[in-house]
Amino acid sequence: MKTVIKTIILPAIVLMGMATQVSAQTKRSSTRDKTATTTTAKRTSAVTNNTTTRRVSSTKVTYKKPTKKVVSVRSVPNKTVVTHNGQNYYYGNNKYYTQSRGRYIVIAPKIGFRIKTLPVNYKRINYNSRNYYNAQGIFYVHINNEYEVVDPEVGTVVYELPEDYEKVTIDGQTYYEYANILYEKVQVDGTRAYEVVGIIDME
Repeated sequence: MKTVIKTIILPAIVLMGMATQVSAQTKRSSTRDKTATTTTAKRTSAVTNNTTTRRVSSTKVTYKKPTKKVVSVRSVPNKTVVTHNGQNYYYGNNKYYTQSRGRYIVIAPKIGFRIKTLPVNYKRINYNSRNYYNAQGIFYVHINNEYEVVDPEVGTVVYELPEDYEKVTIDGQTYYEYANILYEKVQVDGTRAYEVVGIIDME
């Protein structure tokens, strides 16, 4: 009888145990696969959110100063013409100008302006595997041997703003604005910095 138990029942118990173990592993494996898929989906959606530019209507933006100082000059030495949407603008002294009544008025460049050479003292910024060149608060990307003015992505960080930035409030929150780019003051490794949080849509 003992021999029968050893030869029939014990192998049956071992086989049942192995089947249960395989079943458990299959369940664990399928659970792990589902978790991995979910994690990837979450990661992808987070990246998508970071690269989306938050647009803010100018009607929601309140400037601390009621008027902005307008800088104009009579002439711009060694200027180059920047044609954009059929209209001429001017670039010289690392600034952009429009012409009105015989004077050149300093402006923030429009998205799409292109120049051959970057302004002096530009800084290279890498964000989301994209190279930006930041000069006096203006962001450029390198396209076909030229540098084109672009909107930076939300989350891009700079360590200083141009002197003529402005303070604004949106829904009671204070931000910093330059060239229609909105920044929030942040700390990066204990250093003060400014993170892009949105772009103002002029209306």
